[in-house]
Amino acid sequence: MKTGIELIAKERQEQIEKHGRTIESDIELNRAYQLTEAAAVLSTEMARSSKKRFAMMPDDWDDEISLKMCKKGRKERLIIAGALIAAELDKILALEKK
Repeated sequence: MKTGIELIAKERQEQIEKHGRTIESDIELNRAYQLTEAAAVLSTEMARSSKKRFAMMPDDWDDEISLKMCKKGRKERLIIAGALIAAELDKILALEKK
């Protein structure tokens, strides 16, 4: 059985390898804290329905992808949220090097 951090690391690796999300693309496309905003939405239970969560996702994100994430179960949403936070940290660390 994998630990939470292992599941998050696997999801982050999928974001990079399978979906082509890079630190560079996050710096360019997610300048307004969209990664952490989406992580917050996905990790909350305040919006019980996937449609309400979807309405709270970043406006400039792909609607189909956002809705797909919002429809996932709690565990899967938390894994994605953790990976999005890791992506935001990767972005911050890269910008600090510049």
